[in-house]
Formats: sequence, structure tokens, C-alpha cells
Amino acid sequence: MVINYPNGEKFQKATSAQPSLTKKVNYGNRGMSLEQEINKTNQYYRERGIAVIHKKPIPIQIVNVDYPKRSAAVIKEAYFRQASTTDYNGVYKSHYLDFEAKETKNKTSFPLNNFHEHQIDHMKACQQQGGICFTIIKFSLTQEIYLVPAEIIFEYWDRRFKERKSIPKSIIQEAGYFINYKIQPLIPYLNIVDHLISQRQK
Repeated sequence: MVINYPNGEKFQKATSAQPSLTKKVNYGNRGMSLEQEINKTNQYYRERGIAVIHKKPIPIQIVNVDYPKRSAAVIKEAYFRQASTTDYNGVYKSHYLDFEAKETKNKTSFPLNNFHEHQIDHMKACQQQGGICFTIIKFSLTQEIYLVPAEIIFEYWDRRFKERKSIPKSIIQEAGYFINYKIQPLIPYLNIVDHLISQRQK
């Protein structure tokens, strides 16, 4: 199938205000994509009434379909009706959440070309309205996952033409939050969102 775009905490020891995030890499989920992991986590949250968070549907216009047989259809060509925004959004404890999920095989940094400008603009607009925005980044070779507040993404995005075009992993480790895999939920990122909410209330 061909799809075309239009126009072509700082990691610290736990305190009473910050969730415990022991840095222990779990290789049991190797092979599962970050999107699958987050979808399973969100399902866990929804089923238990903890939060309502969904992956956003992608608006696609199908223009060419092949019917090799009556019982099957193969989409050959489609276009995005409009530029997509971010991957996930929803509500948690009366707070609007909006976030991206990104994977990289890079060992030492996260390339900013993983983002599109309209995604950054969307997150900035959501934060201006009081929403909580962030990116969950997975370093797939080491199975490390971090929640990175949107402010860090914005800072490096706005400097990308003057300085480097990536965020060093050391900065993500320093300014972001390591997420340790659990059994249920698989990626307990709302523990960190609790911390972000408490920081806003100070």
C-alpha cells in the first residue's frame, strides 16, 4: 500500500512527590513494537477505569483498490486526507493528555526528523490550553523507554537549524523519566504523569 503525505524527572531517586522508577531493563518484551506496548497499557487503564486514552485514527482517502477475489480486497494506493497530529490523546484525572510514541535504533541520540512540524505545533497549542504533552521514546536496541516532557522536545526542535538535529540520549536520561517495564500495566507511564501533575500544582 502506498500512503502519501499532503505536500508530499530528570531521573532521581524516588521521593514522596516522584514515583519510583528503578532503572532495570527488561528484555522480555523484545519484538513487540512501542505502539503495541502502549496500546496494551491503555487497554489496561481503560478496563480498570483509570484513564481513557486512545490511539488516534489516521484519516486516509483510499484511491486504488485491487480485488484479487471477492472475499479479499487489497489497498494499492491511499492518501492522508490531512496531516495527522499526535499518536495518542485522552483524559486522566480531569487532565487532557496528548502525546507521541517514537522508536529509534540510534544508540546515543534521538533524531528530531522523527517529528513533523505540524505535530510540534499541535503539542504547543495543546499545552497553551492547559493540556499535558510529552513523547514516549523507546531505544529499541536496548529496550529502554523514557517519557520526555514536551518542553524538552520544543527546546531542541527550535534550535535544530542552529545546532544539532537530535537530542542526546544523555539529555533524555537527565531531563526525561525512565519507565521500567511491568507486567500490568506493561508501560506504567501514568505514574510519571502523576508527578507532572503534582509539579504543576506547586
